[in-house]
This record gives sequence, structure tokens and C-alpha cells, in this order.
Amino acid sequence: MLIEGYDLEILTPPCEPGAERYFAKAHLPEDISEVLPYLNGTLSGASFMPAAKALTWEKDGHRVAFHAVEIDLGTIESREWAEQQMDELIELINRTWDRREELTPDFETIQRLTPMAVYQRLPKTNCGQCGESTCFNFGLKLVMSQKELKDCPPLFEPQYGENLSALEADLIAAGHAGG
Repeated sequence: MLIEGYDLEILTPPCEPGAERYFAKAHLPEDISEVLPYLNGTLSGASFMPAAKALTWEKDGHRVAFHAVEIDLGTIESREWAEQQMDELIELINRTWDRREELTPDFETIQRLTPMAVYQRLPKTNCGQCGESTCFNFGLKLVMSQKELKDCPPLFEPQYGENLSALEADLIAAGHAGG
């Protein structure tokens, strides 16, 4: 077992005093840097940054950031919910650490897909057929897994075939399911 306990802190974003959004931070008594490559090899859609000793991942629609001595959990629902999620994340880390001899660490850095990168491959017609006012907004929703490629009809026109193929590959590489 790598981690036996942690201190939980509930935060409001510093740029939004009085906001209705809260975040959780678990302060760890142990450095978990060595387990990050193993998590990277097992968690679908994880983004590992070896130089920063950090790994980000999405769990049930919530952003999780693993750092050397802390875990950040974005947009929490309540303190109790945050404690439950942190307990599950600690269990995941400990289970992964205990199985490290049978796992293959992955030191590969996967770049996150950005809305601008998606926008560059879209038709840029701002036609609204996807339900968004602009192609950039569609790209933003696509990156956040709130839209799918099929929601953009112009993208399936023959002249955008290469763009569609490239976007499908980008989404798969970035760990987005269902494109």
C-alpha cells in the first residue's frame, strides 16, 4: 500500500470568490510520482506530463489531476461526495501500485485536444446545424465530450473527408470515445 491517508481541502476558485463551484484537493503524505506512469498505462484518456510529475484524467465527467503529493478533483458536489471520490482514487492508486510488477508503465505524453485544434479542422461555415452558433463553439463542446462529430453535417461532405478522418484520429489519440 502506497497511501494510507490524506488531508482533504475544499476550495473555491480564487478568480471566482462566492462562486457556486467548489474543488477538492487531497494532500498526500507520500510522493506518488512513481505510480503515475503505471496509471498512465492503465487509465483511458489520461494525459501524463513527466516533467511536471502530473497526470490528468477524467472520472465520471470530473477532472482529476494527480501530482506528486496531491490530488485535485474538479467541480465537486459536496464534501461527502468529494471524500467518497478521493477514497476511490486512493484505492485506485494503491491497487495500481500493488500490481506494478504485472503492469507496463507508460511514459508517453499525450497532448490534450484543444478547441482551437478542432476548429482548424472544421468546415468553419458557422451554419448552426450542430446547434451551436459558431464552429468554434462546436469544437469546444466536442473537446468537452458534449457533442459528437456526427452533430456536424457539413463535416461529412466530400470536400471535408480529410478533415473528418484527421479529427477522428485526433479524438481517438486524445482518448475521446465516440467522436
